[in-house]
Amino acid sequence: MTGRPPRTVPRETKRILVVDDEKRMIDFIRMNLELEGYQVLEAHNGLEALETIRTQLPDLVLLDVMMPELDGFETLKMLREFSNVPVIMLTAKGEEDDKVYGLELGADDYITKPFGSRELSSRIRAVLRRAEMPSVSPDKAVLKIDDRLSVDFNRREVIVEGKRIKLRPTEYRLLYHLIENAGWTVPHEQLLAKVWGYEYRDETHYVRLYVNYLREKIEEDPSNPKYILTERGVGYRFVDFRHPENE
Repeated sequence: MTGRPPRTVPRETKRILVVDDEKRMIDFIRMNLELEGYQVLEAHNGLEALETIRTQLPDLVLLDVMMPELDGFETLKMLREFSNVPVIMLTAKGEEDDKVYGLELGADDYITKPFGSRELSSRIRAVLRRAEMPSVSPDKAVLKIDDRLSVDFNRREVIVEGKRIKLRPTEYRLLYHLIENAGWTVPHEQLLAKVWGYEYRDETHYVRLYVNYLREKIEEDPSNPKYILTERGVGYRFVDFRHPENE
């Protein structure tokens, strides 16, 4: 009797690592994500998660905050020392401080427990979409803003005073859209729709936080920016480096 051939996962299938100390939660997420066509990896604590990320190279990590010994925040800190893999935090807490703290540590998004399968799928799709690099024509691969700042679109890096600085995927997409509209004010809602997705149109704190990240990386004085300018109550504007006489 010939056995059934082993199931193989197509190369394009996205690999999602679920990190949670509750087996029931992992099983719930696994069932829903496999129905969506994802391959699901699992880890039950922070140290196991770090090892899995190093060896299995998932496309996205769902990381629970409340875990014994090494919690999600500490795991994220250690993770960001060697990987830019997109991370969605899973938290039972709804406090704004916890959400902002996770984003400041390098999380790409968060979901508050309890959550439904549709919300989970929507958030994952949005984060994976942001991780994809917008296409750039070869003649625009490296763009010189001025003598101090250049942007390498192919490598997702900024070059500041000759030093290369890596951008996280969301930072890159935000900078890309600001530069594409250099000289024009881009409203908060438009940035949220282009960078995060239409479902994030009310999450204005995302834009503010990531603009601060970019300013820390590219501005000589982040408190007095010259590249990314705030148009109070409206949005943000990247300096018109192509036509500086308009500034």
